[in-house]
Amino acid sequence: MKSPRRRAREFALQGLYQWQLAGHDVPAIEAHLAGAGGFDKIDRALFDLLLRGAIAEAAELQALIEPQLDRAYAELSPVERAILLLATFELKRHVEAPYKVVINEAIELAKSYGGTDGHKYVNGVLDKLAVLMRPEEAARPNRAKKSKSLEEQ
Repeated sequence: MKSPRRRAREFALQGLYQWQLAGHDVPAIEAHLAGAGGFDKIDRALFDLLLRGAIAEAAELQALIEPQLDRAYAELSPVERAILLLATFELKRHVEAPYKVVINEAIELAKSYGGTDGHKYVNGVLDKLAVLMRPEEAARPNRAKKSKSLEEQ
């Protein structure tokens, strides 16, 4: 069973995908997604933060992502771009979520919605970004908490 946070990230990904391809504004995207099955089970606050924030800061997020890529940003699939925007925003603005959780969630999204090996690419880019964006957290020794699963973050 998917947690409300995982569902929020999935719906935010769908919203970013729509925004990239159709150019719809946030209210139109939210209205469309609100009618989808399972939307009532999301963490609405996280969804709002991620969708609105990633769209509002897309140019700045893209500027952070591009130096970590081995190809032009435009050459990425729309799904990979959306996942990277979402996760980069979360690394930057949702510091309550540990960076490893952000990366893991992005990998899971890429496995579910992306191309065959897209999750590997997303993982590599986000690993580099995490060190740049959260250097103190990335430098800490690995002390995994067993009381909370990654999905609960």
